[in-house]
Amino acid sequence: MAVAAWVVLVTAACGPEKSTEDADPKPSQPTASTPAAKPSITPSATPTGDQPAPRTTEAAIERYEEFLHAVGREDIDTVCEVAGPAAKQAEDQGFGPCTATFQITFQMISPTQKKALQTATVDPGRVVELAPGKVEMPTESVKSSATFSEEELGSSTLEYLKNNWYITD
Repeated sequence: MAVAAWVVLVTAACGPEKSTEDADPKPSQPTASTPAAKPSITPSATPTGDQPAPRTTEAAIERYEEFLHAVGREDIDTVCEVAGPAAKQAEDQGFGPCTATFQITFQMISPTQKKALQTATVDPGRVVELAPGKVEMPTESVKSSATFSEEELGSSTLEYLKNNWYITD
């Protein structure tokens, strides 16, 4: 069942009529006073210091790949940081915090799928720019050593919020 169970939870809470402008992109992140968590969430698409991530489709792809790799590693901090706005909306709808919800999802992913997600890439030719600062990563855009169906992985929408790309739907 892979990531689909979580995607369904998030999708149920994040219809297109939901505004993401006020969404908190880091609901489960430690405060800035705990720098130990920083190294696991500083890939090239993540802003460092005061420098924002680029507002490009390429940066959105890098950010989504970061998310996929984190799911494969069961890196809950990175998963919940990248999926912050969508996770916050799901939590507000009563689905529980990202850290609890995604722990269940991790159990549903086979070891083969987890390994494949750790090195998954996104085919830029299959990514859809919905609007400036908003892109969709269809299931078929994910390239890995395992095949994922729409029900298993699902499509994700990323939006540029607060100087970075976040999964919002």
